Amino acid sequence: MERVQYQQEQMLPELKDLVDKNLFTQKEIRQIVKQRTAFETTLIRRVAKKADFIRYISYEMDLEKLRKLRVKRMDLPKGPATVSDYSFVRRQFHIFERALKRFKSDVALWVQYIQVAKREGARTLVGRVTARALQLHPNNPTFYILAASHELDNLSPSAARALLQRGIRVNPDSVDMWKEYVKMELGFMESLRRRWDVLGIKLESGSTGKGKQKATEEDPSRFLMDERSEEVAATYESLDIDIPMEGDTDDGAEARRRILEGAIVISVIESAAQALPKIELFEALKTVISDYPCPAGIQDALLDTMYDVLAKTLPRDPKGMEMRAYRYLKSPITAVGFVEELQSANEELLRIVGEGSEEALLEVYAAFAERWCKKVEDDHLKAYLISSLQGLVQKNARSPSLLAGHIKALMAASGEAPAKVLKTAARYTSQVPQSSRVWLARLAAEKAVGTGTGARDAWGEARKLARGSEEEMVRVWMWGIEEQRRTGMHEASGADLGKRKDAICAQLEELLRESMQVSLHGVHEVLLENYVTVLEEANNEPEAGRTSDQGRGWSSWKETVGHMGRQCLTSGPFWERVFERVAKMEAKDAGGKEGVLRAIYEEWRKKDGVGAVVGWAGWLLGEGRGREATEIVTAASASSAEPHFLFKAPPSFFPSPSCPPVHPSSSSSSSRPASSASSPRLLVVLEALRISVRAALSPVTHFQTPSASPARPVSTAAPPASQLSACSLRPD
Repeated sequence: MERVQYQQEQMLPELKDLVDKNLFTQKEIRQIVKQRTAFETTLIRRVAKKADFIRYISYEMDLEKLRKLRVKRMDLPKGPATVSDYSFVRRQFHIFERALKRFKSDVALWVQYIQVAKREGARTLVGRVTARALQLHPNNPTFYILAASHELDNLSPSAARALLQRGIRVNPDSVDMWKEYVKMELGFMESLRRRWDVLGIKLESGSTGKGKQKATEEDPSRFLMDERSEEVAATYESLDIDIPMEGDTDDGAEARRRILEGAIVISVIESAAQALPKIELFEALKTVISDYPCPAGIQDALLDTMYDVLAKTLPRDPKGMEMRAYRYLKSPITAVGFVEELQSANEELLRIVGEGSEEALLEVYAAFAERWCKKVEDDHLKAYLISSLQGLVQKNARSPSLLAGHIKALMAASGEAPAKVLKTAARYTSQVPQSSRVWLARLAAEKAVGTGTGARDAWGEARKLARGSEEEMVRVWMWGIEEQRRTGMHEASGADLGKRKDAICAQLEELLRESMQVSLHGVHEVLLENYVTVLEEANNEPEAGRTSDQGRGWSSWKETVGHMGRQCLTSGPFWERVFERVAKMEAKDAGGKEGVLRAIYEEWRKKDGVGAVVGWAGWLLGEGRGREATEIVTAASASSAEPHFLFKAPPSFFPSPSCPPVHPSSSSSSSRPASSASSPRLLVVLEALRISVRAALSPVTHFQTPSASPARPVSTAAPPASQLSACSLRPD
């Protein structure tokens, strides 16, 4: 407590000054001292927590805000600064320093400290703290970026450039470092251009046309310059003076011209591509250059250079191919030049694909053609894209991406006959019968322009022949069910609704049997989930003359649970999700709901004994039946594969040496779960349940008051968990 007392003594001058200025009353000062004492007490404990420091700092920030508001409201006269003017901010820094002594490896804490110091205008402190953070975390790009930003704020681009270059040498694989380096060089180039514009420094007349006049006309930032800057520029221009610079020669003029054309930025882009040839780098650079406020001519030139570097570095990358093509699409669809832009993008994609057969590149082109066939309204443009896509299909007749894209593009074209679309889709599925993507495209065509019988037949063939990723297979198998639920469930009501739900359940049961035969476990589990969903919806719809949870509802649930356990391929996670869904359902018939949950619990135990016990005991505890929950967990622990399971608990579970661990009775276990491998989770849950049961029981007196002593009121509060042990919580 000596340290707390010392901190209290350090507060005296600032608190006295606050009272003298009438910013805080004596009562508020006492409250501040009390609160600070509480914070200081939490900071001196052996195991300090970061949250305690953060709360303390937040409290000091609130005090500083309050002080500033009161100073503004009272309109105090300006005078020499006193100790209370900076005491709250100084204390924030002091707490940060104390926190960083204990949590040196916490990057977020360092960043918070730097941000707070920067917000308070402590420039020197920001530099010192950033330097310390870099010494401790030399491989963290965040601190290099913060340090460079600090140097730029202090008008030192050379120091910022040196810091970023050092950070890139240490972290060559950091996209953020290269992105910030390019942004810094863009800012340097733009600041020079604006400064030379104001001073009237003109480029050579034989330059590339991106000189002062064009840059100024295209520069959106020219509206940000004040009238004084415009007057200075006009004065230099009227005198036709080219201000010489120290050592200014033809080489100097050429250097200035190249800087304004982005030579430094281009050099950084090329170095970045050589050091980090990844598409994520080019995506970040494109965002930086596109969003930076600079003249359109320079921006377009830099983007063109970046795309050229991308073409040399990653010539066959799918995302790079998409970036290089979409750069041509700048105008809206209704613009006059959009047709030429779309043609240029299409030709760029075809040129990149060439004679290659990489599926990733073909997928990009198919997505491009499909997207713009849906977006454009001109039939000639649609025909142009479809013909280009068809030409690629002839070269790559077994590409699922191209075949599926061609089917979807034909569907988007209004001039195509439905029979032709369906015939093309059937031909493509016969060419690649195992492609789930092509089957999904054909099913979409059958739904859009086909008949119901043809769609059902195609769906049956797709389930037998299609193969692909689990997500695509789930979409294939669930296609018919989703159609039935979407078209039939919303249109029916009453008895018709019940019949439709029964039909869907029958269809799902058939699909479950089929999925077991072809060993699609992921699809099988999704079908089971939908089966449970339909059953839940049916249970919520009451039949005539009964409520939603009477009679057939919970009994059908229980029968279905047993049927799924016997006939389907279930897993522990599946039963866990079903248990959670049923537990959240509202029911007037509590007994029926509990019977269903118990049936789910029995099936769950066969797949995951520990998880089932935890879930079932947790539900019992939530229903206020803690004693039963404790017995369940104790019985499961006793029936574990290892006879001395409970004796392997950490010593902290049995705080008192005089309280031996509980020996569960072997008779309390009526059955052994199939999966009863020992797990510390059971013991943890057992201890937590026992503590909860003890706290929920009626007040019990743990000792008898001597008759000679005066009667004392018995406390009705539950004892704290730290005073409870396993022996005091033994079930009766």
